[in-house]
Amino acid sequence: MAAWDLSVIVEDLGNETPPVSLSVTSDFHIGGVMLKLVEKTQIKRDWSDHALWWEQKQQWLLRTAWSLEKYGIHADARLVFMPQHKPLRLGLPNGITLRLRACYSSPVFKTVMGICRMLNIRHPEELSLLRPVEEKKKKKDKDVNEEIYDLCEVPLTSASRPCLYNGMPAHFADSAQMESIYKMLSITQPPPAPEVLAKQYRPASVVDKAHINGRWLDSSRCLLQQGIQENDRLWLRFKYLTFYELDPKYDVVRLTQLYEQARWAILLEDIDCTEEEMMLFGALQYHISKVSQSEPQILTTNAAMDDLESALQCLEVKMEGESSSASEMLENMTAPELNDYLKIFRPKRLTLKGYKQYWFKFQDTSISYFKSKEESIGEPIQQINLKGCEVAPDVNVAAQKFLIRLLIPAPEGMNEVYLRCDNDQQYAQWMAACRLASKGKSLADSTFQSEIQSIRSFLAMQKTNSGSHGNAPANDESINTYSLVSPRYHKKYKVKQLTPRILDAYQNVAQLSLTDAVMRFLQIWQSLPDFGLSYVVVRFKGSRKDEVLGIAPNRLIRIDLGVGDVVKTWRYNNMKQWNVNWDIRQMAIEFEGNVNIAFGCVTADCKIVHEFIGGYIFMSTRSREKSDTLNEELFHKLTGGHEAL
Repeated sequence: MAAWDLSVIVEDLGNETPPVSLSVTSDFHIGGVMLKLVEKTQIKRDWSDHALWWEQKQQWLLRTAWSLEKYGIHADARLVFMPQHKPLRLGLPNGITLRLRACYSSPVFKTVMGICRMLNIRHPEELSLLRPVEEKKKKKDKDVNEEIYDLCEVPLTSASRPCLYNGMPAHFADSAQMESIYKMLSITQPPPAPEVLAKQYRPASVVDKAHINGRWLDSSRCLLQQGIQENDRLWLRFKYLTFYELDPKYDVVRLTQLYEQARWAILLEDIDCTEEEMMLFGALQYHISKVSQSEPQILTTNAAMDDLESALQCLEVKMEGESSSASEMLENMTAPELNDYLKIFRPKRLTLKGYKQYWFKFQDTSISYFKSKEESIGEPIQQINLKGCEVAPDVNVAAQKFLIRLLIPAPEGMNEVYLRCDNDQQYAQWMAACRLASKGKSLADSTFQSEIQSIRSFLAMQKTNSGSHGNAPANDESINTYSLVSPRYHKKYKVKQLTPRILDAYQNVAQLSLTDAVMRFLQIWQSLPDFGLSYVVVRFKGSRKDEVLGIAPNRLIRIDLGVGDVVKTWRYNNMKQWNVNWDIRQMAIEFEGNVNIAFGCVTADCKIVHEFIGGYIFMSTRSREKSDTLNEELFHKLTGGHEAL
């Protein structure tokens, strides 16, 4: 076989150095080319991380046993010999920028796993990388050098979990400087100054929110294939908002970063909330900041004690199961009922009919309603099975508004129903029952009472204690209200109006520990009606106008762009199949009941939408038995499209 010359640029020799020329034949394998290159450079160093990058094809040549002929490489190929791991500037949700070595040759999904392993963040499948949104800069603003914390010296390990020392990964315990970086990752940041808040990009509409989702990187392709170069800046964010096993004991960094992402989403009005909820969010931020400054806590864990604790819990559950007597079992078989007068409303287009009062009966996982209590012996007007439905609160304690919003699965999408309760006690019971029923659990479930208590404590936080903040520092210098609420309230209220309202809400949360306050903040964020929705502007097949598709952890929502109304809802568990026509970049989804939808994406690549849907379906397959190992192959099958095949 005839020999020919192959030119390879060796990155380590510098840009000015001409390419290294090798005499090869077509049956030469990639490993042999790399060996020849190393011998010709005559530099003694560790070359184990180096690999060949084919510029024209935007492809890494990682199969070292393959020949040049098998890859289709000829003399005109532009090859670069360079490290697979390179420095990357990474912006975290709490505003800190790290410089670390990331893998530029693996799919982004695997790169994120490596980053999360280094930072001690469990469940990396929930996070991903996206291109940053530029801050607004004024002419008078001088370029301020951003502080970057360097982690490039941290060795990369393939272990699934980092080795912990005093509750932190061993590589952070090496020096006082590294330890201080870990503390910055795991302790909440003080509230941002109003001028910092004003500089941040704030989405003004649903379309703006949709544009942000066009910035996510493709999880199936590597950084270099997506134009990300050495020392480029990316953001690490929680992408799939369905959080598995949040445990303050093991998830110090994960919880802190999640809290920071939630806080910025609220401050930048990325998610809508009521005025009352905003005051509560402000109070919780104030409390969290106050507690973390006075007693910065890093939760340390003892592995042996944790093992003992989990073994005792298992034993306790086992003994509880064995000790249940026949009478208790009989009692559980006859599930309790919930009966009361409630008001119901079914919103339909062009209707002005209000709420109507009926007698409601809650049994197993179904709600039945009758004209009156006396008629409840006969047939109900309607029976609604709540299994698999969506339950969302719509509450304003000050206005005594207690609504339960139900989205009930139907063949053509989702039917919306509102239930109105008279008071907080009634609301807590019915809301708890609806939440359990949506998960397929009856009122006999052991968590029913604890669910009621949780709802009551949440309502108690929103109650205003008029005149009760006399013991609170009303003119507290440390409370900067404009750092605690979104800019909308800066225009609406003066500081002296906001301060007493935030301090009022603060009275209800002042007793919480730092961990409890962070967990409560996240719970309230997750209970907001728009939580978990990622928007994309699309055009449905046969339609002449753009519309918005909202992608949630368990459903797709079609939103009218002009009015902002939800037109249709489709659940993933009614989905039979979805596919993408990559030639015309169109997605087609088939649901049960012969419902078919097709759309093209306007503000994001259809791969991003495909990945969101497949990713959320992947998240729903996680279980306790499989939680230690992440099924990468399944993730790529569900999200990769034609690139994964």
